[in-house]
Amino acid sequence: MSQTRRHFLSTVAGGFAGMALTDLLARDGVLRALHHPPRAKRVVQLFMAGAASHVDLFDHKPQLEKEHGKQWDPGEEVELFQSSPGASAKSYWDFKPYGQCGKPLSEIVAPLGEVVDEMAFVHNLVGQTGVHSQGTLLQTTGFNQPGFPSAGSWVSYALGSANDNLPAFVVLPDHRGLASNGVKNWSSMFLPAENQGTVIRPGDKTPINDLFPRDEDAFITPTADRDAHALMRKLNARHALTRLGDDRLQARIHSYELAARMQLSATEALDVAREPQHIKDLYGLAPEGPGVDDSKINPKAEAEFFGRKCLVARRLLERGVRFIQIWSGNENGFPRRNWDSHEDIKRDHGPLAHGMAVGASALIKDLKQRGMLDETLIIWTTEFGRMPCAQRGTGRDHNPFVFTNWLCGGGVKGGVTHGESDQWGFKPADRSDFTQVHDINATALHLLGIDHERLTVRHNSLDRRLTDVHGHVMEPLLA
Repeated sequence: MSQTRRHFLSTVAGGFAGMALTDLLARDGVLRALHHPPRAKRVVQLFMAGAASHVDLFDHKPQLEKEHGKQWDPGEEVELFQSSPGASAKSYWDFKPYGQCGKPLSEIVAPLGEVVDEMAFVHNLVGQTGVHSQGTLLQTTGFNQPGFPSAGSWVSYALGSANDNLPAFVVLPDHRGLASNGVKNWSSMFLPAENQGTVIRPGDKTPINDLFPRDEDAFITPTADRDAHALMRKLNARHALTRLGDDRLQARIHSYELAARMQLSATEALDVAREPQHIKDLYGLAPEGPGVDDSKINPKAEAEFFGRKCLVARRLLERGVRFIQIWSGNENGFPRRNWDSHEDIKRDHGPLAHGMAVGASALIKDLKQRGMLDETLIIWTTEFGRMPCAQRGTGRDHNPFVFTNWLCGGGVKGGVTHGESDQWGFKPADRSDFTQVHDINATALHLLGIDHERLTVRHNSLDRRLTDVHGHVMEPLLA
């Protein structure tokens, strides 16, 4: 779809007869044809908010075991976010090899050992900042400052929606609150507003805001609701005639129309009660459901929370959603419910990692048994890693110098590692050859059939793209 055609449709949609074209804009992506045959049709991004510790989860470091308790000395000056370098700290959990590939994993992510041969690890990923807000934006948008569309918005913009009744881009946040930056992590910014993420909160009494009348508004009947939508369409169309080309208005109109259709489709998609018990058990759902006690952070509750989101994600993927963000952890608060373990790695990472591993492994297994994994790209990420030395004895400080991502499904070669960190997990083993988020994004777009250098939008006199002026497809990870 050319920019000229899109502008024409956007303008025509301002009139009464063109109102239906707002739906066309949302489900017809900007690409009339993909740049090459795709390997994946959809993406799931698993985001661990707060900075998960690679050396305690996926990146085994025997050197830290040898040096444990001794003053850590990498032979160079180190400037940390909150502290000075302390003693070398081995992982708080044991590692052992899993799968035919023999990949060592920590015992707290042991459920992922059952699917490790499907996964590809990147241990030499580097960030640009040790600040949570900037690091999170870098991983979600490709830039470490506000003002740029999220990866999910770019995919929605390029490919459009595969289902008239559901959004192309869905966000499943931590139920306890949003991560650093809030909605900026899934904003469309200078892309059309209908490409922003739609927030759904599985397990909440109101998983989608304002989709249905409140309980106290019993006077709103189905007939009155339909009549109100019809009147609103007329008023919106009249208003749009005086504001041709304003995509914010078109997005608002589209959101109302989509919400009306979602009253049926989303309700059905979010109803995990329809799933057989063995599937609920696979995803770690608790008998108490979302009301499980988490007054103190614990593995059972974290498995319920993250597993439920993964199960809902699978149901949404089945129904044509293109891109889903699943979040673990919220903004810093008390008690801590994120991965920012400055004080106590075992307290925070133990339950959170268990919940993540149960949900993620279940999602991989479930997609595979349904024949969907080959066309679904899963990306696990976090804003940066954590240091190989101790902070306050039992915590770890930020490490933007190297950390881990893993990918799975959707054209990814499983059971491999691309790029290693050094003997401590401090920096890349080869400091002249490292991976950046631009390479992850370039690879993801490639697997979707998109050349990352050709998906551009003119903004402020620059041809902007998800990968900025960087990014290389990681060929060794391609199946």
